[in-house]
Amino acid sequence: MNPAPPSRPVAAYVAVTAAYWAFMLGDGALRMLVLLHFHGLGFSPVQLAYLFLLYEFAGMVTNLYAGWIGARFGLAITLYAGLALQIAALCALVALNPAWGVAMSVAYVMAVQGASGVAKDLTKMSAKSAVKLLAPEGAYGLFRWVAALTGSKNAIKGLGFLVGAALLATLGFTAAVVAMAAALTLVLIAVIWGMPTGLPTARKSAKFSEVFSTKPAINRLSLARVFLFGARDTWFVVGIPVYFYAVLSNGTPEGDRQAFFLIGGFMALWIVLYGAVQAAAPAILRAKDRSTAELAALARFWVAALSVIPLALTAAAWLAPAPTLWLTATLVTGLLAFGAVFAVNSSLHSYLILAFTDARRVSMDVGFYYMANAAGRLLGTLLSGLSYQLGGLAAVLATASVMTALSWLFARRL
Repeated sequence: MNPAPPSRPVAAYVAVTAAYWAFMLGDGALRMLVLLHFHGLGFSPVQLAYLFLLYEFAGMVTNLYAGWIGARFGLAITLYAGLALQIAALCALVALNPAWGVAMSVAYVMAVQGASGVAKDLTKMSAKSAVKLLAPEGAYGLFRWVAALTGSKNAIKGLGFLVGAALLATLGFTAAVVAMAAALTLVLIAVIWGMPTGLPTARKSAKFSEVFSTKPAINRLSLARVFLFGARDTWFVVGIPVYFYAVLSNGTPEGDRQAFFLIGGFMALWIVLYGAVQAAAPAILRAKDRSTAELAALARFWVAALSVIPLALTAAAWLAPAPTLWLTATLVTGLLAFGAVFAVNSSLHSYLILAFTDARRVSMDVGFYYMANAAGRLLGTLLSGLSYQLGGLAAVLATASVMTALSWLFARRL
């Protein structure tokens, strides 16, 4: 795989980023639509977690193969394929029949979410791999470009949470999904028409066995990533949204709509903050004056700092087992702080995976790394519904604390 020619890297970077933004806006909206719609239909926390399990599992499998596919067929093809598959998944979701029973509905939505998970990780792998090949030379240039892509993506996805909640409250589930499919179709057409040259083309000699990394640093970073994202999704996917719904909704349609807006607004604010801090991470860490080895050492410090926050929130939840105003305020403050520190960790990881790999292997190492990312989300998604059902809010936060400690255990050897 050859690096992009120097004449068009910025144009290619802008096109890839725009496609990634559009996809993640819809992905965030879809997640909130599905979560709130099916919670409103009476699905339990564990059933809600099931809806996202195949999405995360499909992400694991996709990332394992996507790096090899990107190397064999080119990054532009995998980018287009991700967008097209997401459109197909949205169209399939429209066919959901309200008359189906719970088991049939869960199975169908799981399958659709699985296709969406494949789409998301094809698009992510394409965008993240492109940065390695298009970014300016040097550690700081690479860190700055990947932080800008990742941070802006998460801010856009956060806006998607708010958009999804607003669409559900105003248009209803089916009309909202149709509108999203139509908008993404227009984006796909525009990206295919306007994509400049600059992304790597196919390398037919790429072998699937090359997907598995032989570098200890990449393997340790991937394990740290599993538990970092497991810690986030343990509270993020089901536990906190369901807890806030119980606190905010009075059970009436008007109360539900108000709860949808408030929950969607908080989740959007959290991800926008997360994205903004990610984008600012090179400045926060003074990366311009640090080597890759020094930034790897900082990854150990920041995950240790992160582990303190869910531990403190667990103690607060144990002290107030019933929902109270002060507990809700503490949760909001603590989770926003978690988002800021988590963002620095995530941005460091996103830089380090690109710093540890080389241009020839970039799509495969990035795919392997994001397979670990998806494994963490899968684990966190399952534990989010299970821990909330078994032990409520305190169990969710305690589980997140254990996950951050495990992430530190592997990051300390970077």
